[in-house]
Amino acid sequence: MHPLITSVQNPKIKNILALEKARERNKQNLCVIEGIKELSLAVAGAYKISSVFYCPEIIESDEVQTIVKDDQLLIPVQQNVFSKLAYRESTGGIIALAEQKKHALETLELTPKPLLLVLEGVEKPGNLGAVLRTADAAGIDGVIICDPRVDFYNPNVIRSSVGCVFTNQIASATSAETIAWLKRKNIAIFCTYLKASKPYDDVDYTPATAIVMGTESVGLSDSWVENANENIIIPMQGKIDSMNVSTAAAVVIFEARRQRGFKEKRYS
Repeated sequence: MHPLITSVQNPKIKNILALEKARERNKQNLCVIEGIKELSLAVAGAYKISSVFYCPEIIESDEVQTIVKDDQLLIPVQQNVFSKLAYRESTGGIIALAEQKKHALETLELTPKPLLLVLEGVEKPGNLGAVLRTADAAGIDGVIICDPRVDFYNPNVIRSSVGCVFTNQIASATSAETIAWLKRKNIAIFCTYLKASKPYDDVDYTPATAIVMGTESVGLSDSWVENANENIIIPMQGKIDSMNVSTAAAVVIFEARRQRGFKEKRYS
């Protein structure tokens, strides 16, 4: 058992704080996981946990071991030190470090008729996290991020996704690489686009399908629009012509899921 950490000057504590920066996360190939649910999802997603810092005043080591079995990974931290690490009060007394995964297109394990979501140029951690939460809720096959402007393991992505960054299959590539890959796999491309588009609910999503969305500010690049099997639109009934990307993704993804049938009806 590791000794209790009682100082914020402890090298392990200073390293956790350093991992708030993407450069340091990438250098060490680590990410910071805050919260019981998030850590549980990372373990379920086969992420390799390197250490678990827990506050004995908040959670017992036996309870931590129900999530992470190896007690050699458990490091107790005094409450005043833990409070310097915790971003929110609802962490349950746990902060862990885990190895990042590789996110190449070739790592995606596809079903015979996959349902994929593609995001181009996403730049806000909160948007990406919300989309990943929606993707998990719909049980789609994977999320492909093209030309990303945000780190998947940004703490705000992990928090806003409620750990769903660990439950989804995620890949990253350029738009050109992704278009070529989808065509090789015979996966139909449906792009959300404001002009000359078909209403999203008039499209058949039961074959192998990729739903593609761009940013609210600039939308999709021309290469996606030109290579789409169909461009689709969510008919707007109010004064504005678009929605937040996470909301739009939920609308289209759940229509696709409805067409394919829900494996199990659960209501939140």
